[in-house]
This record gives sequence, C-alpha cells and structure tokens, in this order.
Amino acid sequence: MDIYLTNTLNGQKEVFTPLAPDRVGIYSCGPTVYSYAHLGNLRSYIFPDVLKKLFRHEGYQVTHVINITDVGHLTDNADAGEDKVERAAAEEKKTAWEVAEFYTQAYLQDLKRLNIEAPTHLVKATDHLPEMIALIQKLEERGFTYRTSDGIYFDISKFPDYGIMSNLAKSELLEGARVEVNEEKKNPSDFALWKFSPRQVAGKSAGGEKRQMEWDSPWGTGFPGWHIECSAMSMKYLGHHFDIHTGGQDHISTHHPNEIVQSEAATGEKFVNYWLHGYFLVMGKDLRMGKSEGNALLLQDLIDRGYSPVHYRYLCLGAHYRSYLTFSWEALDGAKNAYASLRQKVQTLKANSNGGTGDAEKYRQKIFAALADDLNTPLALGEMWKLVKDEAVSPTASLQLIGEVDHILSLDLLKESVRVILEIPEGVKDLAEKRWQLRQQGDFAGADKLREELLALGYELRDAKEGYEINQINPRG
Repeated sequence: MDIYLTNTLNGQKEVFTPLAPDRVGIYSCGPTVYSYAHLGNLRSYIFPDVLKKLFRHEGYQVTHVINITDVGHLTDNADAGEDKVERAAAEEKKTAWEVAEFYTQAYLQDLKRLNIEAPTHLVKATDHLPEMIALIQKLEERGFTYRTSDGIYFDISKFPDYGIMSNLAKSELLEGARVEVNEEKKNPSDFALWKFSPRQVAGKSAGGEKRQMEWDSPWGTGFPGWHIECSAMSMKYLGHHFDIHTGGQDHISTHHPNEIVQSEAATGEKFVNYWLHGYFLVMGKDLRMGKSEGNALLLQDLIDRGYSPVHYRYLCLGAHYRSYLTFSWEALDGAKNAYASLRQKVQTLKANSNGGTGDAEKYRQKIFAALADDLNTPLALGEMWKLVKDEAVSPTASLQLIGEVDHILSLDLLKESVRVILEIPEGVKDLAEKRWQLRQQGDFAGADKLREELLALGYELRDAKEGYEINQINPRG
C-alpha cells in the first residue's frame, strides 16, 4: 500500500519512498524539559505515533528518535535570554539536572497515558556534547561559521537556500525582526551554534555566576545552541540522510530551517526527505495554546476533571493533524461521549455471536486508504463508525478489523474497561492511610470521621480484606 505524506518542504502530498527497503527512520523534535508538556505540545506526538504504527502494519522496520532538550533552548529564539532549564532551576530552587530529570519523567508518563509508544531512542542533549562539538568543528572547517563576543554563529549568507521550508524571504524570517539582539551578527537570521559562558563574555557579564550546565570546547567554556542539538542527535542515530522529520508548526519558521542548513552544510548531503508538521491546538478565537499565552492546560487537568487521556487522544484523531484543532470542554465532552458510544458498540459486538455473515473487506480498504492518505484519521474513524453499525457484517469480522486498526489508533477499543486515570493528591493519600491505621487499631469512630472528611473532598474509600481503594467521585471543576 502506498502511503502519501504532505511534505512541508514543498507543500505537496507525495508518495512515501523509503531510503532503504522496508525500513524507515523518523526523528521527532522532543520537549524542552523546563516545565510540563501542555495539551498542545502533546498533540504533536500523537500523529507520529499513528504514523509509525501504520508503517509497522505495512511491514516496515521503524527506528524512531525523540530528543530531550535539557540544555541550550533560550527564552528567546533569537539566541538571547536565559536558558529555559537554568531559569526553571533558579525558580524552583533545584539543580538544572533535577529540573530536567523531573520534567523528562513527567513527559514520559504523559506519553504512556496517551498510549503513545516510547521511541526506539530517547536521546538527551546533555549526553551528546561530543557529537555537537564535532559537528560545529565540521562547519568551521567548511567556512560556515564566525565568532562574536558571545558565541559561534552560522553564517546563512553562505547557504543560498536558507528559509526554503518556510517559503519566506530572508528579511521576513522570524529572526529578522530581532536585529537588535546582537549587533555583531552578520545577518539577522544567523544563529548560535555555541554560546559562551556569561563569565567569558567580556564587558557583559564579567564576574557573573557560573551556569550549572556548561562545558569546555575548542572555543571556550559554554553550551550548545538549541538547533545544533537536533542535527547532531538525529544524524547519530539515523544517518546524515534519513526519511522523516516531524515537529510542531512553530518549528517551520526557524528551528527546522536552521537544522536543514547546518546539517547539509556540514555533510554536503540532503538532510531529510519528508518534513511533517502538526498544527496548533487553539483556544477560542484562534489563540494558540501555550505557556507564554497563559492558557496552557495539562493532561493532568483533564484527569482531575474526570476525563481519561484516551478521550483527548480521540479528540485529536477526530481532526487532521495538519489542521488547527479548537479545544473546549464542550468539544472534549463530545469526544468523551462519542468514544463511550463507540466502545459500547464494540462491546456489544463482542457479546453478540449471532450477527450478520458478511465480511468487512470494504471497510478495511476504506479505513487503510484513509490512513495512507496523509494520516486522515477523521475519515478512518468515520469508516469505523459505519462498520460497527453495519449489521450485515459478522461480529467476528468486525472485531478482527477493529483490533487491527486499533493497533494503529491505540484507543483501547477492545479492552473490557478503560478506567479514568486519577492522580490522588498526597494529602488525600495521607488521610486514607491514617484512616486505615485507625481501622486496624479498632478505632472505628475515628476511621468513620476520616471517611466523611474524604467524602467531603470528593473521594470514596472501598475497603477490602487486605487494603483499600480510593475512588474520585466528585471531580473538581
């Protein structure tokens, strides 16, 4: 089956042709681990998950790489401001390493909750400094770099195709509006490959505090630029030239063009064949969800209100990954109800062996044609709905196809039950444990009093012979 993908490089839908037979390499830009990933961030990892599962269904061996940016991503994309992880460390009074590890684990937990399969390689920037330094040295040898007082920069004037992905003139690129950031830059869109330690920048931060994350290099003590990280790590695990690179829509104007030029300048080869970008999750009147916009919602916020992560996954699959998706609680309720209805129909099929006798082949063809057409998950879901309503198809045939498709969509449609995942607050756990101890001591009046307190907080205890279970009965909000 041919798989068609819309390539951001040219805006065209193209048939996928692998570099190596029956193998595909995918790199997905991962999170900067200074805070929790919000729902908009997480949406951009659902479509690569569907993509790699579709490839695997079609017989491909998939190598998938996701990076963890734990250093080098500054608060301003124009190579200015503080390192996001270092700033979070100062705010939380932790080490930068502790902050990065905490939010890395939180990100991985969110992937698991959303049935997003872990990548083949999860790679941290701080584990790949030698590869980054070697790549910058290669660029230096080829004459693509220059030095300023605060770092080593890539000279885009040496690479005529810069900005080809964004289809913008050089003067219109994102960095072009920020000429004042560094007057030593030759071109407004030149970007940092290596930033010097503040203590090394004469006349700016002399005597300043030492950063927690900085390393020695041929150019002096400092840290890598954000863009060089992805080039170095993707090429280490997938080679100089690989199949697919994915990311969010916000990477189109700066991060990914910078990856392309530095990679191709260093190797003399084409970097990536297919670039895929997921569009924004928006709130209200096309306002992008984001931390800087002040409207970011976390997966835990949904869970706390009684939703399952699979409800959000269903909501995302109901829109094409290359279209804006408007988030509202009403929309999430609609997804929750539709998902519950679909699951109920699947469970009815499982209980009913006396249905039709027809096969499901026409639905198989339509569903997989939709998925192969640039991951048209809304159309695939629509065909799934037609399938479960078609009484002429035998329950056995329907269930077999549903199981096959759900290996790709990962909606847990065949599971007996899908429980809402709840994170019980520590205070509630402490009260529940104290109540259990009172019961064990025979103080049933005291235990009952704590049970009432827990009920008032919206949590019910169910006792068993060897313990208890906490259930949320009144989700807040």
